[in-house]
Parts: sequence; structure tokens; C-alpha cells
Amino acid sequence: MTQATSFSSDASAKSAEGTPDSEIIAVCDTLRSSFESGVTRSYEWRIQQLRQFMRMVEENEDAMIEALKQDLRKPYFEGWSAEPQFLKAELGHTLKKLKSWMKPKRVGASMAVQPARARIVPEPLGVALIIGAWNYPIQLSLAPLIGAIAAGNCAVVKPSELAPASSALQKRLVEKYLDRDCVRVVEGAVKETSLLLDQRWDHIFYTGGGAVGKIVMAAASKHLTPVTLELGGKSPCIVDQDVDLETAARRIVWGRFFNAGQTCVAPDYILVHESLERPLLDAMKNVIKEFYGDDPKQSDDYARIINKRHFERLSKLLDSGETFVGGETDGEQCYIAPTILRGITGDEPVMADEIFGPILPVLKVANVDQAIRFVNQRPKPLALYVFTRDKQTAERVVERTSSGGVCINDVISHMLPPDLPFGGVGASGMGAYHGKGTFDCFSHMKSVLDKPTFVDPALRYPPYTEEKMKWVKRLL
Repeated sequence: MTQATSFSSDASAKSAEGTPDSEIIAVCDTLRSSFESGVTRSYEWRIQQLRQFMRMVEENEDAMIEALKQDLRKPYFEGWSAEPQFLKAELGHTLKKLKSWMKPKRVGASMAVQPARARIVPEPLGVALIIGAWNYPIQLSLAPLIGAIAAGNCAVVKPSELAPASSALQKRLVEKYLDRDCVRVVEGAVKETSLLLDQRWDHIFYTGGGAVGKIVMAAASKHLTPVTLELGGKSPCIVDQDVDLETAARRIVWGRFFNAGQTCVAPDYILVHESLERPLLDAMKNVIKEFYGDDPKQSDDYARIINKRHFERLSKLLDSGETFVGGETDGEQCYIAPTILRGITGDEPVMADEIFGPILPVLKVANVDQAIRFVNQRPKPLALYVFTRDKQTAERVVERTSSGGVCINDVISHMLPPDLPFGGVGASGMGAYHGKGTFDCFSHMKSVLDKPTFVDPALRYPPYTEEKMKWVKRLL
């Protein structure tokens, strides 16, 4: 999901305040006691907390947007739409559906156990740890919390220390609006996260990079704790020769440079039909100027890189190919212009890992089949995009590739429908959330079989006679 995570040391970065070890242990003990008391299991507690959650977001939208501006210089539209508005949509959907999600589901009971009734009962897992990321520092910490509360869990939220204004705001708001005995925020960096991971949890939800994902998974294995890992990867964008070029260019540029490219599902590179390479490049160059003007550095609609370390990492990638547009940098402002690289073959440094910044490599392919082979030779991405007018071509891409999600003729928007679970596959993550997916993520679907005692067939009991076996074989 991110190149840097809330569990990585960065001496050059501004960071959130730490939390004393004794306080972390006390918080974990308090939440464990609260869950064991049963207070979070009722519909009334869950719905009341979710309503408070909605009130918290509605009353503090401006504060959230200001924190995002401080941390990432996010434009108002990008901050509002991707963070408080996203949370309100998730909360509204969850408030509307929660009662139905909580209901046990009747299922059939086979002849082998008759007479009996069978049902599946959603139950809370217990006490969850949610580790957020810095690129969408409010959404990626609090959206999982919606499902954790809806499912009846207690939870600790650990926001990213690399977005300190957002981290501090979340601690203040969550502990003001929500039940402090059941939901808490722990601020800090490596030391605090390491101590948190040493504790016993019933579920760990981590958003970040694959390297730290392995650390989280290893820590979880000590207690056999289930994990959800929302990671990332190089999300490809295939552009067929039969395409609405202007719309494709507009949508790709918007998705790549939204939040200065610091989005886990941003199109990471383009595989374009060789006949359309130059027309697509020209169209995207025009769109960049339309969106951000002659000098994007002066635009109020263009964000900044999170810190100097990432600025320096990204700056080194600019030499990977021929710069078709952009390439300008300003270290003092952590600014990198919207940049498109051409002449890329696939072996350059920019193609080694997820870019997570405003650099877009463009590769030529002879046909869609070559594009599919290129994608399949690499780790499975979090998202895959294909632009084409040909429905059969689109379906061929969907069927012959593997990714967390797919968007046809658009980018990023597959994250928005709450009934579409969002998550990765393989190297891009495990588990999914959004909407009911988040409720399910923090629930155990418990199987319950209820047998009456008014009848108790002797067929299953010893002695196992030939006559009994004859009847058992007929019935089963």
C-alpha cells in the first residue's frame, strides 16, 4: 500500500509523539477487560459508537483537511473526497446494513445429523490492532476501525508517525467521541509499534509495504493471530489500440498524480499499443497542463512528497528513461513535478518496485497478449487497469491476469462501491475490506448446530451391526 510505513525509521522526517511503554500495556489490558465484559457485543453499543463516529467526522471535517494539508499539502478536493467523505460513505452504509449483517444465517443441515437446525453466527474476534499508513493517514487508520466496531470488537489504532498532524488529530478525536474503554489510539514510531506487536491480539490489520508486512506477519505468528495485509505493488495500466484516447489520458493522469502519486492503487506504469504511444503521450502532456497549469509547483491542486527521504528516493528514479514531460524537482518543498518517462523496457530502476510518487513510465507493446505476458511475469498487483472499447479484449485481460481488483476504462474508482471488497492477492496483500467486507474481516463466522433430544436414533451407537450399517449407507 505504501513505500514507507508507520513502522519505519526516518530520521529526516517529522514524526508523531511517542507513547510510554506503561501506557501501551495499560491500554491493551483495559481493552481486553472491556471485551471480556461483553459490552461491545450488543447491537445497541455498536450502533451508538458508529453514530458517534459519524458525528466525529461530520463535526471535524475542516480539522481533518487542515491536518492533511500540514502533512502532505493535500488539495482540499483530494483531502475531503478521499478521507472524511470516504469515511462518511462507509459509515452511512454500515449504519444502514449493520442489523442485517449481525443476523445469524440459517443453512441446511444434512441428513447425517437430522433432526437438527444449522446456522452461522457472526461473532467478534476480540481485540484488534489497526496499523495505518501515511499516504491517506486518516482514512487508512479509521476505515478499518468502522468494521472493527461494527463487528463488536475493541481496537487500538496506530496511525503513521510520518503524518504527525493527522496522527495527533486522530488521537484527540477518537478518544473524545468514542468509548475510551474499548477504542484507543497509540501514537509513536518503531519502538511503540514493536511493543504493540509483542502483545496478544485477536486480529492485526496492517496497511503498508511488503517488507514491514513480513515483520507484522512474523510477529502475529507468535500468537497465531490472523492478519489482514493491505500492501501494494506495481499496478499496470494497459491501453489497447481501440480506445477513447482523450478520456483514457484524462483518467490516467488524474489517477497517477492524485496525491502526487502516493496512492496504493495509482496506475504505476502504462503498457500501450505501439501505434498509440506518441498520441497517448501527447494527450497526457496536454492533460497535465490542463490540470496543473504551466508550472504545477504553483498549483494549489498538486500535493507534495511526504518527506525528504522519499523525495530523494524518487529523484533517483527520474534517470530511468527519457523524460517526456516534467522532471523538475525542489528538495526544500519536497516537490517533484508530474513526470512521464518514455523509452522504458522493463529493466530500469523505476520498474523494480512500486514507485509511489508522481512518475509514470510508459512501455510500448505490440498487442494486448504481450501486455498480459508482461504483467504475469511480475508479482500480482493490487490493481490492474485496462482501457479499450473492445469488451472481449477487456474480458481477456480480466480472465488471464491476477490482481486484487480490476477497473475497465477507469482507475481507482473500483475502491468506492462498498459492496466491492478491496484487497490484494499474493504479494499485494491478503484479506479484504470495505462495506460488509470490513465487518466480515473482523468477525468469526461461527458454525452452530442445534439438535433436539426428543429423538435419538441408535444407528450411530455401538454395537455396529450389519443391519445398522445397511441403514446408515442408505441414509448417507
